[in-house]
Amino acid sequence: MINAKGLVIVTFATATLAGGAIAQDIVRIASPNKVTTLDPIASAAAGNIEAFGQLYARLLRKDAEGKLQPALAESWTVSDDGLTYTFELRDAKFSDGSEITAEDVAFSLNRVAKDEASAYPAAYAPVSAFTAVDEDTVSLTLDYPSAPMLSYMEIFNAGIVSKDDVEARGEDAFAADPVSSGPFMVDVWKPNDRLTLKANPNYWREGYPKVAGADLIEVQDDNTRTSMMLAGEIDANRGVPFAQVDEVDASDSVNVPLSPSTLIYGVMPNHTKPPFDNLNVRKAAAMALNREATTKAMTLGKAVVANSTLPNALTYHNADIAPPAYDPAAARELLESEDALGAEITLMITPTFEQAATLLKAQWDAAGFKTTVERVDGGLWWDRLTKGDYQVTINWWYNETEDPDLAVRWAVCGSCGNNSYYTNYNNEDVNQMVEDALREQDDAKRGALYKEIQRISTEELAQIPLYYPPFANAYSTRIKGLTLTPALQWTLEETEIVN
Repeated sequence: MINAKGLVIVTFATATLAGGAIAQDIVRIASPNKVTTLDPIASAAAGNIEAFGQLYARLLRKDAEGKLQPALAESWTVSDDGLTYTFELRDAKFSDGSEITAEDVAFSLNRVAKDEASAYPAAYAPVSAFTAVDEDTVSLTLDYPSAPMLSYMEIFNAGIVSKDDVEARGEDAFAADPVSSGPFMVDVWKPNDRLTLKANPNYWREGYPKVAGADLIEVQDDNTRTSMMLAGEIDANRGVPFAQVDEVDASDSVNVPLSPSTLIYGVMPNHTKPPFDNLNVRKAAAMALNREATTKAMTLGKAVVANSTLPNALTYHNADIAPPAYDPAAARELLESEDALGAEITLMITPTFEQAATLLKAQWDAAGFKTTVERVDGGLWWDRLTKGDYQVTINWWYNETEDPDLAVRWAVCGSCGNNSYYTNYNNEDVNQMVEDALREQDDAKRGALYKEIQRISTEELAQIPLYYPPFANAYSTRIKGLTLTPALQWTLEETEIVN
């Protein structure tokens, strides 16, 4: 489950050859997201995920339709009780030419599940151990069944690393310049500038990648990325502001498709900080917001108003629920009934949410709150969020798969390690249903549990959902095959330069 942490980017560059000519065999992507580590277990920040997908192969992969396909695992079986998975590996090599063995796979995935440095082990909570049975066979044993476990063999932190590389050079050296198992390997990494990749000649998929390399360029400013895109200095712009979509898409050399995502934007009240520890105050804050008008203003009608605490693209979405309807007069009455009329609240934002803050403040103040907007950079925002040092904020998150297990653990589970995305929402019944749904093998019963989780968490306003946006990324007509998957993975290995 990924958030907007790590968006402070200050410089940019383009891929050039000696003499200044653009490298024709390099795909150039500008993103507002920062690359801070190349160790796949060390971070769940968006920029790092974009890099991990190029550097590391996984046991399984998804095809264009989102179906699981063999990757490093050529085949697999699951025991009748759902507690043992056996993976048979194909012949494959790391970028240094060494063989990828079952020992490497077990080492890599045990790091995700058990290492204290693992930033996002939630998916692997049921794991007892990954074990190398022989050189080409890996066994996964679980303490209890996990319905979505196979899908977790292809998410961002499940990349296979070289055990010898990590142990010989140490984790710090590895995190800066790793031996790769994926379609690309590190050429040059300049933190706060760009990560330059080159094709891995030993990649297991014959004929892939189709380009010689890629530049992942860090550019925070939306207007700068747009200017670079229209000038032909980059091949893809990660995140076109909705206000610029039509202008950029009108260019003969650029396309801006609006593609499906598992994103959700929402207001995040701190449930342990007055006045948002009071459900009626949270209801008043929700009723004060015209979410339809706010969504239209922020996305120019290109997003869908959210009805649940979970993204609508997930399996078992509950379409029959909604937060309290817009009613500022009733919101004021609720505040009066709780002796909270005139309550002073501080909305903490990063620069990305300036427009949202203006809209929220105006509506909350009209309903009887007194809102102060506090502006902080991305690093401080994340630090204070994780410490619970805020009253209310706004942000986005997404889910790595269409299965809702990770989503509920991230957003509405008070006992799953991150305190419901650090809002400190904690309902013991919801927490138990999260665990029950993970273990449930009957699809209908599992779906009913997730719909009930959504109903309760939406009624209690774990978060105030705003909208479900599509991805709006710009692509040059110079390339084909590049897209950003709902799991924030660039399909760079499939990308071709066509002119």
